Amino acid sequence: MTDYLVFHLYGPMASWGETAVGEFRPSSDHPSRSAILGLIAASLGVRREDAETLKRIAASYALAIAVESSGTLLRDYHTTAVPPSGKGKHRRLYATRKDELSGPRDGLSTILSSRDYRCDAKYLVCMWRRTEECPYTLSEIQSALASPRFVPYLGRKSCVLSLPMRPVLVDATDAGEALRNEFSGSADNLPGLKENRKIRVFWSSGDVTGIEAKQSVHRRDEPYSHKPWQFMERIEEMGYLKTEDGDVL
Repeated sequence: MTDYLVFHLYGPMASWGETAVGEFRPSSDHPSRSAILGLIAASLGVRREDAETLKRIAASYALAIAVESSGTLLRDYHTTAVPPSGKGKHRRLYATRKDELSGPRDGLSTILSSRDYRCDAKYLVCMWRRTEECPYTLSEIQSALASPRFVPYLGRKSCVLSLPMRPVLVDATDAGEALRNEFSGSADNLPGLKENRKIRVFWSSGDVTGIEAKQSVHRRDEPYSHKPWQFMERIEEMGYLKTEDGDVL
């Protein structure tokens, strides 16, 4: 038996960023690995400047994400007015949004973009240790998710959580069993929630979940460096959560 930490994610809006090209900012229908690790780090109170701790968190824990509802797609046409930042010794840093807009109006540039969101999406996340020497115990992470140090959000700061994450520690033979045990008692009466007919589960190739992989894709969401905002590619597996009798949930 192994210890697993299972918690819930639900909000009216979520945005799980994919590779962005030009003015289009797409969203996957399920959380990226970097988004979940960032949410955990924020709950623990780890700052972005603490690169060493962030790297240890990314290397130390495995994740399996069950999609209870992928929600509905919302595409927002977004405009942002920004002032010139300058170059070299003339480069200017702005402390607040008010400071950005305090200059002449004719000096502002407008950035246009389309941004995708998922509405009324719900996920069940399972995490476990990859190594014995981890920066935090699962119990410490459980406490942090129950009472976060920094505000957690679902991909973007505007996408807030609507329910407590309800982290629980589970003893199970594998991640599939841990998800199945928690899912069986997670029937929330959420208005507007469209449950999926089949519960898909996503995890990184090489992490043992006890779930048969039905699909493998390349996804660039493995954290590498937060300062230049860089991510590495990984292979993401997908399978279906099944009952103990082998039926697809």
